[in-house]
Amino acid sequence: MTNMPPDPKSSETNVLGFDEFIGILFAFASIGAVLFWSFFRNHFEWNLPSIPLPASTLPATPAPSQNTPPAVMPLPRVAPSELPKGQRSLLPSSNPIKQFPLVIPTEKKSTIPPPIAFTDIPNNFWARSYINALSSRNIIKGYQDNSFRPNQPVTRAEFAAILQQAFENELGKTKNKISFQDIPNQFWANSAIDLAISTGFLKGYPDNTFKAQQNIPRVQVLVALASGLNLNTPTSATKVLNIYQDAKEIPGYARNQVAAATENGLVINYPNPKVFAPNKEATRAEVAAMIHQALVLIGRLDRVPSQTIVQLPEQIKR
Repeated sequence: MTNMPPDPKSSETNVLGFDEFIGILFAFASIGAVLFWSFFRNHFEWNLPSIPLPASTLPATPAPSQNTPPAVMPLPRVAPSELPKGQRSLLPSSNPIKQFPLVIPTEKKSTIPPPIAFTDIPNNFWARSYINALSSRNIIKGYQDNSFRPNQPVTRAEFAAILQQAFENELGKTKNKISFQDIPNQFWANSAIDLAISTGFLKGYPDNTFKAQQNIPRVQVLVALASGLNLNTPTSATKVLNIYQDAKEIPGYARNQVAAATENGLVINYPNPKVFAPNKEATRAEVAAMIHQALVLIGRLDRVPSQTIVQLPEQIKR
């Protein structure tokens, strides 16, 4: 009985079951996958496309070796390696697109200070606009008590000083000093008188005097402006002057210049535009108004609408 063959049923206990087979197969597959990945990983890192990740999940990496601009500000049509170090925001001149335009904010600030509120110039004063325009540009000044004294006469020396302030930039400096026997060497208005004489605005008298302290009449103011600005005489000066009720009082030497001044809008008559009053002493307000009109004529100031400006009738303009 001891030499009997083994029982076939007892050998079935050594055969692998289904679950054991699946486990062994999975183990071999896992080992093979690991070996496969280890062998081919370098190859796939260079050829597989990269998958962008959110910035929060990216690990910190050292700066790239090439000078590449930030990804959020790409430079169009310019290779990053071509940009100089430290100048990545600059593009070559051949590139028509400006990636980083330079914006310089500018403020429009008036270079002209506000007009001075003179204590004796009310809001409804007829020459207020003219006085404001000139005083704000330092062409004509007031007094230390903050008054303007609009009805005060203007001397010939004061008028020369106003001309200097108004027209010096346009006419330049005088070349020759003119000497008058009634003006001392240290007279306060010497430079202004020299400029007014040399540029043709004013003239002295035949006896080689200037009469600086003499009050200047209205007719001389307009003759000076017409002469200094080289205004052309109208074709019919008589027709132009006939618009004034007192045209016969205009001196013969001044008729052409007064007609030219009238035609060019330099004459200011207040309160009656038809009364010229040629021999009346010019007041500070009147001088300011006529100087203003001369600056309007040469484009330095804007025109001020006013009923005091003498306007020629249309039939005379033709």
